[in-house]
Amino acid sequence: MSSNAVQPPFRSGALRDPSLPAPDFPAQEQAAPGLAQKMDPLPDHGETSYRGTGRLAGKRALITGGDSGIGAAAAIAYAREGADVAITYLPQEQPDADRVVEIIRGEGRVAIAITGDLREEAFCKEMVESAVSQLGGLDILVNNAGRQQFCHKLEDLTTEAFDATMKTNVYAPFWVTRAALPHLETGASIIITSSVQAFSPSEHLFDYAQSKAANVAFAQSLAKQLAPRGIRVNAVCPGPYWTALQVSGGQPTEKAKEHGANQPLGRPGQPVEIAPIYVLLASDEASYITGEYFGSVGGSGL
Repeated sequence: MSSNAVQPPFRSGALRDPSLPAPDFPAQEQAAPGLAQKMDPLPDHGETSYRGTGRLAGKRALITGGDSGIGAAAAIAYAREGADVAITYLPQEQPDADRVVEIIRGEGRVAIAITGDLREEAFCKEMVESAVSQLGGLDILVNNAGRQQFCHKLEDLTTEAFDATMKTNVYAPFWVTRAALPHLETGASIIITSSVQAFSPSEHLFDYAQSKAANVAFAQSLAKQLAPRGIRVNAVCPGPYWTALQVSGGQPTEKAKEHGANQPLGRPGQPVEIAPIYVLLASDEASYITGEYFGSVGGSGL
């Protein structure tokens, strides 16, 4: 029903607008971690559709997994809101990262690209130090990078796969945040990407769902710890969003074809549609919001 072409600009209030892509999607599979540029239809990260209003002027942000999907949408939105942005990604994701960097720089903002594996503690620390050095400081940390690989039977879930999910989704945010804290001052914001899976886990996402529940606890516990320092911590819990995660092992092919069809809005969200939540939580306007989780799941709630 669709072709691999840039989608029409996102329009506020579109909801079930037929110009937004809805299932049935073409069958497609990629090797993990996948590239947004190879998806059909292409996701809308806000390349031409997000309009900024200067809400993050002068701020400096670090976004893990900022090459595509929700991380890319946040990076583009942050740049359009006036922030300088550093993104991290895996070497295989270089083509997507190059595009995001080009967009950020096109807005006249500083864009820092750092490649490496967040499952390695040493890289997490080095990455933070590199971002802080090149940005001249840090005001916003978005722990967004995630690993999702479906597995139908617990007996088939290997220790190596389970470990990879936990290292990416649980250990890495801990390592990255611990390294970043010495550089964060009063007014800083930490955001972690959780999931609707934290509240309504699917049977084939056993390890992923557990890690996303941990992400909610991360925000709620750390928020209490850092409140006396004036640093806010919140979680964002997306539902079915159209990202490379879904077509590179995150869902079985048949489920990916119908991604988002069971939601009241009848479609998956486009990454640009969740970017405003990340902007709000990073902005000074959210000065009394901490220890919260924000859902965006297409109508079914958390």
